[in-house]
Amino acid sequence: MFRRLSRWATIPIALTLAAGLSGCGAGDPATSASSGGSPGDGATTLTVFAAASLTGTFTELGKTFEAAHPGTTVRFNFGSSATLAQQIVEGAPADVFAAASPATMKTVTDASLAGTPVTFVRNVLQIAVPADNPAKVDDLSDLTDPKVKVALCAEQVPCGAAAVKALDAAGLKVTPVTLEQDVKATLAKVSLGEVDAALVYRTDVISSGGKVLGIDFPEAEKAINDYPIATLSKAPEAAKQFVDLVLSQQGKDVLTKAGFQAP
Repeated sequence: MFRRLSRWATIPIALTLAAGLSGCGAGDPATSASSGGSPGDGATTLTVFAAASLTGTFTELGKTFEAAHPGTTVRFNFGSSATLAQQIVEGAPADVFAAASPATMKTVTDASLAGTPVTFVRNVLQIAVPADNPAKVDDLSDLTDPKVKVALCAEQVPCGAAAVKALDAAGLKVTPVTLEQDVKATLAKVSLGEVDAALVYRTDVISSGGKVLGIDFPEAEKAINDYPIATLSKAPEAAKQFVDLVLSQQGKDVLTKAGFQAP
């Protein structure tokens, strides 16, 4: 059992500045563009909550957006879609929400906190193994071997729900040695050599830069995740403009290059 998520204000929110900060370090909660940005400086800050699997692509698109909108800063909160949705419902300031599943987006729309979502990409699972594949994993059934250490996302987050669907479709039961709260943490267990395999998105395997190998398996097609995006209530015009960039051909090119599929 997992402990209930605490109120957003008590959770360190990893707000990443798309330009001017290196890496994806944590920062103070961003000032939402809907509240006018920093007082007196005329600047606008756009706050985007996005699934962890969108870290690379959205950071790139954030830089593109800033270049096209001088005076606007895009800040990101990347993490588990389930956690982000609950933070928004509990009052976290956000202007755009991009989730890794319709179910997590529904948490926000059911609370009447967002406009109509649009599915902008899809993502599919792969088996991720270390580059030297020490356990000699070849297919999904190999993950049932008790000698193979497996990491999965927790079931309440989109990558975990997709893993459950894929395993059910294959009629397999896997006992993981760890359950992680988002796909990046799950992938890290593989790249650090702490587990022999994990079920993560293909995009995360690609973003590893060769640190892990990805193995396709047919049941993944039965567990494809749709990614919806929406502007939050009372968000400024800049929020719609950012969503437009994501939906544009330029946005599609960035996303498909990273391994996402067109919806």
